[in-house]
Amino acid sequence: MGSEGLIEKYINPYTDFGFKKLFGTELNKDLLISFLNSLLPDGQVIKDVTYLNAEQLGTLEADRRAVFDVYCENEQGEKFLVEMQKGEQQFFKDRSIFYTTFPIREQAMKGRSWNYELKAVYTVGILNFAFDNKNNDYFHHEVKLVDMGSQEVFYDKLTLIYLEMPKFNKTEHELENMFDKWMFVLRNLSRLMERPAALQERIFTRLFEAAEIARFNRQELVEYEDSLKNFRDWYSVMETSLNKGRAEGLAEGIEKGLAEGLEKGRTEGVLEVARKMKSNSIPLQTIQELTGLSFGEIEKL
Repeated sequence: MGSEGLIEKYINPYTDFGFKKLFGTELNKDLLISFLNSLLPDGQVIKDVTYLNAEQLGTLEADRRAVFDVYCENEQGEKFLVEMQKGEQQFFKDRSIFYTTFPIREQAMKGRSWNYELKAVYTVGILNFAFDNKNNDYFHHEVKLVDMGSQEVFYDKLTLIYLEMPKFNKTEHELENMFDKWMFVLRNLSRLMERPAALQERIFTRLFEAAEIARFNRQELVEYEDSLKNFRDWYSVMETSLNKGRAEGLAEGIEKGLAEGLEKGRTEGVLEVARKMKSNSIPLQTIQELTGLSFGEIEKL
């Protein structure tokens, strides 16, 4: 198996291998730093990150194991979880909150007194699906703990950022800032055959070099092809499930529509018969017995 089986020039960042190669390796950590900085408020800048153990065990035996895509901290000790979510899960938000508890709890200083002061924790979810269908233009969610009465941030050290990638539809010529450019790259990288002219920053030179499949060694190529196959198999299963759901919903809708239509037609037919009987001066009692309509319904005819 070799690269001749791949028609794409650049890696698919939605694959496990692709995402971790671009954002989860020491060699490419400048890509992660640039991406995280594009998400942070103006004036807040990360200069360096240290990768942490991406596999965490809960403190209790009943806790599930948590395995993060990318887990790191900046020079101030603030923690960053970055997750690529390929498909919507039933308890997606619950899982996200659960994962966020690990970098919070591990800050407890074991074996000595601790005053509970915490470093900030950021969870970043790059979502290959839309979980909020109310507004198709609203794809960048920044979630914090807020006092509902004052609408002010109650606690500023916990931030959950969700990026609904399918909703980002800006073209190359509409990119306004680094956030737009990173969103464009993540959304379109595997479909590009050359580096877009709008992405002139040096960091994107690094990114396209790291993402170019032709630069992979034999081992990287094998791992990427396996990861790509897993992604495509998963995507096919999701599409099949979605199409089946649509077909079942359509069949149910047609059946329901026919039943409602027949019922409506039957009712209108009965009313028409009753109307003609009434116009021919047939007693209301007789009309009621023959049609099953109430006296009130007959009187309204």
